[in-house]
Amino acid sequence: MKTVYDFTVKDRKGSDVRLDSYKGKVLLIVNTATGCGFTPHYEPLEKMYKDLKDKDFEILDFPCNQFANQAPGSEEEIHSFCTLKFGTEFPQFAKIDVNGENADPLFAFLSTEKPFEGFGKGIKNAALNKFANLNNKAFGEKAYIKWNFTKFLIDREGKVIARFEPTVDMNEVRKAVEAAL
Repeated sequence: MKTVYDFTVKDRKGSDVRLDSYKGKVLLIVNTATGCGFTPHYEPLEKMYKDLKDKDFEILDFPCNQFANQAPGSEEEIHSFCTLKFGTEFPQFAKIDVNGENADPLFAFLSTEKPFEGFGKGIKNAALNKFANLNNKAFGEKAYIKWNFTKFLIDREGKVIARFEPTVDMNEVRKAVEAAL
């Protein structure tokens, strides 16, 4: 059975990182952007990381510019923004595509394991769904991720146990992480 440990990704400097180096840890894998309405998620993500990293918890941050051009900077510009504005210390990887023909294989896998089930109810969620559908039309069946700050929770064996759309309250995400620990 395939797990996240079967994947190798690039760090923000372009070096290979085998995800099996995170064996035994609970992971939260997130596609991010610096100019998104959900960018403030960096704050509770960093707080969660600081509070829980000593319990074998890691957040893996993958910037992506496929959603309304909300992460246009270089890896270094993105990293500087995140560390200066939000004090992030969790690992940040190379900017990737999460949709389409060039989608990173890790995100194609994550999305296959836990497919999109909707943004939830309410006017804001309906508006985001409409905007996301327009944005992702070009990717067709390879529109794996619907928007920035989609989060995947991975257990200590490398299995995907939950998917959180950006509209999910960060307190709910934290409770799920704590339960997995």
